[in-house]
Amino acid sequence: MQLVNSCQRILSAISKHKQEKHMSTTNSSQDVIDREQRTWRNVSEGWRKNDAQLRENADGVTQRMLDLAGLKEGSWMLDIASGTGEPALPAAHRVGTSGQVIGTDLVDEMLAVARDKAKEQQLSNIEFRTVDGKGLDFDTARFDAVTSRWGLIFIPEPQAFLKLIHGVLKDDGRVVLACWAEPERNPFFTHAMSILMKHMEVPKPPAGAPGVFAFAERERLENTLRDSGFRNIDIEDLSFNMIQVDSGEEYWQILEELAGPIAQLTKTMDKATYNAFSEEVIASANALKKDGKVSMLGTTWIARAIK
Repeated sequence: MQLVNSCQRILSAISKHKQEKHMSTTNSSQDVIDREQRTWRNVSEGWRKNDAQLRENADGVTQRMLDLAGLKEGSWMLDIASGTGEPALPAAHRVGTSGQVIGTDLVDEMLAVARDKAKEQQLSNIEFRTVDGKGLDFDTARFDAVTSRWGLIFIPEPQAFLKLIHGVLKDDGRVVLACWAEPERNPFFTHAMSILMKHMEVPKPPAGAPGVFAFAERERLENTLRDSGFRNIDIEDLSFNMIQVDSGEEYWQILEELAGPIAQLTKTMDKATYNAFSEEVIASANALKKDGKVSMLGTTWIARAIK
């Protein structure tokens, strides 16, 4: 639990300037949405650059989510927080030309990557929409399935949002969510986070604050789904290789290019702090090298529930 709290402190501090010593616990939902939009817009080019590796590494998660969604020819699916198009694009291949996939995200720069990929794959049954994060502008009971891969964790009022998802699903429709499991099983994130705590004072976030480990506790994920009106809730975990790189320097580069919260925090550091932090991350990652590679696991919950 201590590591959960420490990591949440870091991820909840991304909008703070280096001179600030305290964080307000009364930020509105719109403040959180605006912060997340800025955070991920700033790393959108990194996601474009590393897209092939990201897709390959997380493909097991994507395919398992789509299996649990029960997609078939003609299905309609909504994907929330699509980012660069996963799992929306693979879903479009599954549902065929008689089906439809709509992917949404706060960050149009991310969706630009997804749209480019849809064009390259010659998909005509998929659409990507930039949204404001305030609701779901769709007809009631429109979709057979709704997915969100590591999106719910950043939503400021997750139960209210899941109720909206419940409303746009058809009867017996499925919601499938991926949320990061405990920090101890996610060294890709926590390796750098634990070092950051040595270099930066990070205040405690409000209880239930959005962030990478917002649903690290399986029970919270299950209860939130149940309280939102879902039934037949099944939650499983899946571990996979988040990265496999040649050096600590490459690990650091990927962190800065992809990990939005950490990238935001490094921008608030003075040069001396930044250099000390980056050098320690690189050295410690190099110390983990085995067989010439630095590898780090990620573990995610995958939840499926029925309307």
